[in-house]
Amino acid sequence: MISTTGITKSFGELKVLKGIDLEIREKEVVSIVGASGAGKTTLLQIIGTLDRPDSGSIYYNGSDISRLKGKSLASFRNNNIGFVFQFHQLLPEFTALENVCIPAYIAGKGKAEAESKAAELLGFLGLTDRLEHKPSELSGGEQQRVAVARALVNSPSVILADEPSGNLDSENKNELHKLFFKLRDSFGQTIVIVTHDRQLAEMSDRILQIKDGLIIN
Repeated sequence: MISTTGITKSFGELKVLKGIDLEIREKEVVSIVGASGAGKTTLLQIIGTLDRPDSGSIYYNGSDISRLKGKSLASFRNNNIGFVFQFHQLLPEFTALENVCIPAYIAGKGKAEAESKAAELLGFLGLTDRLEHKPSELSGGEQQRVAVARALVNSPSVILADEPSGNLDSENKNELHKLFFKLRDSFGQTIVIVTHDRQLAEMSDRILQIKDGLIIN
């Protein structure tokens, strides 16, 4: 499903990634762990095409997407990858429904189609009665579920999550952890999670540990 070969990345004199080779299978839930500064988020951003490696290649289903640029790259990302971040990144002036619709609008879907899909996903996530609420009117756990729905609205094959439960209390954290596996079982996504949470990592199908810029297991 996803593979990388020889991924390197430096920031000035600091070498963060020193040749990352990995394979992630279809419908697999994989956690990437490691100490702060080990390069977990940098690797996730490169896999998600939000950043470019200094060298190396990224393949999705055998296609080298590291060759894509500009609009082609943006279109691939919007249609194939969903992102979930620690701090939700919801737009405060829009309702939950409107926030979820945004990637669908970017993909060129009409208002009726986007809203129908967004409402369906929010209902699946238990937020049917919160569609018209703005982020400030939602709990932290509800905001994160809206962010998950937004990641799903274009039916991506891959979900990338960066410390998704890092800003949640224990109850909401446990619910979010279970949700990732429910999503995989219901929608068939491949899910890659960067996390410091050992409980979440141990629930995953596989753990990849980064140390000194390399995957060590």
